[in-house]
Amino acid sequence: MTTLTIRKISDEVHRALKVRAAANGRSTEAELRLIVEAAVKPPVNLAESLQKIGQSLGGIEIEFPRDKRRFKVPHFE
Repeated sequence: MTTLTIRKISDEVHRALKVRAAANGRSTEAELRLIVEAAVKPPVNLAESLQKIGQSLGGIEIEFPRDKRRFKVPHFE
């Protein structure tokens, strides 16, 4: 594990960080780790993740038949 030092943080930001950590039941250091991790991790794309799973299984074909029933427009009076 690497140690990271952040200098020149304003008192206001430091206080806000301590309040946020306390509200989440974590130490200031743990809160900072989570903030940094969230900032640098790429967002998870659910569609891409499901596509990769499907491809790893050899692919699948799904047909979605069109609903041909007529739509009744509601009348509000």
